[in-house]
Amino acid sequence: MTTNFTGNQIRIDFNEYIKIKDVNKQLIISPPMNTAPDIVPTGSASKYINIKIKDTLQPNTTYAFNFGQSITDNNEGNPYSQFKFVFSTGAYIDSLTLNGRIRDAYSKETDDFVSVMLYEANEKFNDSTIYKEKPRYVTNTLDSVVDYSLQNLKEGKYFLVAIKDKNSNYRFDPKNDKIGFLPKPITIPTDTLYVLDLFSEVRPFKVLKPLQASQNKLFVPYEGDPRGTKATVRNGSEILPSVLTKVEDRDSLRLWIPRDIKADSLLVSAGKGDDMKDFTVRIKELKTIDSLSVRALQSGGLNFREKFTLSLSTPLVNIDNSKISLIKKDSSAVAFTTRYNDYEQKLEFDFVKEEEQAYTFMLMPGAMRDFYGKENDTLSYKLRTLTYADYGNLRISLENVNRFPLILQITNAKGDVQAEYYSEGQTQINFDAIKPDKYMLRVIYDDNKNREWDTGDYLQKRQPEEVIYYTNGKDDLIDVRANWDVEQPFNLGG
Repeated sequence: MTTNFTGNQIRIDFNEYIKIKDVNKQLIISPPMNTAPDIVPTGSASKYINIKIKDTLQPNTTYAFNFGQSITDNNEGNPYSQFKFVFSTGAYIDSLTLNGRIRDAYSKETDDFVSVMLYEANEKFNDSTIYKEKPRYVTNTLDSVVDYSLQNLKEGKYFLVAIKDKNSNYRFDPKNDKIGFLPKPITIPTDTLYVLDLFSEVRPFKVLKPLQASQNKLFVPYEGDPRGTKATVRNGSEILPSVLTKVEDRDSLRLWIPRDIKADSLLVSAGKGDDMKDFTVRIKELKTIDSLSVRALQSGGLNFREKFTLSLSTPLVNIDNSKISLIKKDSSAVAFTTRYNDYEQKLEFDFVKEEEQAYTFMLMPGAMRDFYGKENDTLSYKLRTLTYADYGNLRISLENVNRFPLILQITNAKGDVQAEYYSEGQTQINFDAIKPDKYMLRVIYDDNKNREWDTGDYLQKRQPEEVIYYTNGKDDLIDVRANWDVEQPFNLGG
């Protein structure tokens, strides 16, 4: 609590031996310094900490060194939690505080080590400031809490921003960092608890240079949202047939090209609408050649809510339902429909399922033909259904709904969506014949009516669409067991 501090070295003495660990990650200095101080000793037992300041201190400024959990006693390793050393280069110590909470805009779990920052709301602040400049004040949630407290603040108006700062440089990097912000400045002092929703921005769409992956396939890396991407492949002036599909869990598209190309290079044009980019891709003779193979996503059992699905290794160009049969255990035929998702290379079969029934899918040669003219061999899949009593029913009553439309989702404990319902006014929603499990509930207010959750954008000052999770004060999971009818109210009002 020293005032009028003019030195460049601080020694803190303790009444017992201590150790310093993870100080680079745990220590938060507010305001941030351009050059980090030297702190010794680290790793060895000592009764003191020595801080050598290597930066030029700002005049009339209160500095706070928060050591987080980095100081522990030597014998048992118990942390001296949130120890702070505060001093001022002016005549007094600033003492105002700002408190609030961090939460993830979409997921139930919130990131740790989130930096919460204040920028002075003056003529120097503009939209590019958070990308280029360090904040006036900073704190960090560290590894144990979602609440934050900015302390030793000066009275004034500030912009409040939080980032999951992957580079630890107190600057927003949209490629790597999540961000949460308030669009208007706040005034300190205040008793308001400010909640910041962290989200990842969707980066502007950009196609990157394609790479040859096999003799008949290119990978097309991208940034942003790839939906609607088109591609054209030329060998000289000749336009080659090609198909564009998505690579699962990877920011790349597959660009399928003919196998027997005789060319040193190809010209690939890829993009959206009028924004197409040209790339020259050198073509090598590779031994790896993709060929048609089929994988069933369900094996043995089929749930009543599922569609039997085949995943294809190469894109299909033709499906002949006359060469496909679906037979029950009494040998009678079952009507079915097919739907091919060319973007994901998946073929879905939909049909009316009966309890305790055995089904056999038979695909005769030629039922499927891929982009290269390859047809399937004889394929057979056997599936069984259980009884409705082997499943549960979840009936949800939405209460205090703020607006419509909304998306109601049930997820497993990991957050994977198991079923969803798009409501334009319905508040009594049933999920029948779901697998026995423990489920989470969430509602998305679909304000732009595109039937999916949309993230925010800092430059456009757009917040992410609101997401509300069901809570019960325990584990927030709803237990649905076999042959149970669960009536569950879901209060969206708080």
